[in-house]
Amino acid sequence: MAVKLLALYKKPDDVEAFDDHYFNVHVPLTEKMPGLRNVEYQVITGSPMGKTDYYFLAELTFDDMDALNAAMGSDEGKAAAKDLMGFAGNLVHLMISEPVPQAAEVV
Repeated sequence: MAVKLLALYKKPDDVEAFDDHYFNVHVPLTEKMPGLRNVEYQVITGSPMGKTDYYFLAELTFDDMDALNAAMGSDEGKAAAKDLMGFAGNLVHLMISEPVPQAAEVV
């Protein structure tokens, strides 16, 4: 079952510098991770309540938890993690998600 590594970022003080580093340094490192099947990048533009402190969301998809763990333990995964903590460690919240099976009743 596919799993996602979600990276939710608070708005940085310098959006231009964040974007420059993110897309020119971090993305090339991240996209080298073995087993990475897909990545989606999204700018957070608001919330149903109006303003939000969040700026950006990245969703990295892997085939399963074993693939995610292998990617995170690889040299490429370690390089991406080191870079992330260096430029956005105080901004990012990392989560892992799995889809709800179709047969599950969601209340």
